[in-house]
Amino acid sequence: MQHQKTFPESKRTRFKVWERAGADSAPHPADQHVGRQIAVVRVQSDVSQAQLARSIGISFQQLQKYENARNRVSASMLYEIGRSLDVPVSRFFEGLPGNETSRETSPLPVDERIDFIASAEGRRLIEGLMHLPPRVRGRMAAVIAALGEELAGPDAYRDTKATEETVPADCKAV
Repeated sequence: MQHQKTFPESKRTRFKVWERAGADSAPHPADQHVGRQIAVVRVQSDVSQAQLARSIGISFQQLQKYENARNRVSASMLYEIGRSLDVPVSRFFEGLPGNETSRETSPLPVDERIDFIASAEGRRLIEGLMHLPPRVRGRMAAVIAALGEELAGPDAYRDTKATEETVPADCKAV
């Protein structure tokens, strides 16, 4: 016979517990925000993942996990990251809902380029470009800039549709 200790309702519900469904559940929004801010400050400081990781004594893979919120950042590690990037720890919490110090404070504007660079796609692109010789990398940058200018033109949508129609079916991306 099993005996279960029962507690009055008031003791069981005194503390609200945050439950996570498991390892595959989404990270907490605060962890995502802090990770994104680490990446933003790192990129603004012109520091690579490898450089920052080396300066705080972790692998660059671990830093990637912090930036992508796959692993939570401890208070001591956040302190070391802030010290290494020469920013206060509070910088990583700026713009986090519920973290406002006054009504006059507004979150820093988010630059789309920094968001892209901090994304997995941006990191893969940069990593691939870094494997190219400098001369080829410069030419690739020119090609990408030219494509951007072409697509930003007033007839970009019409030109894109016309191009898609003239590409043979066996050459189109699936």
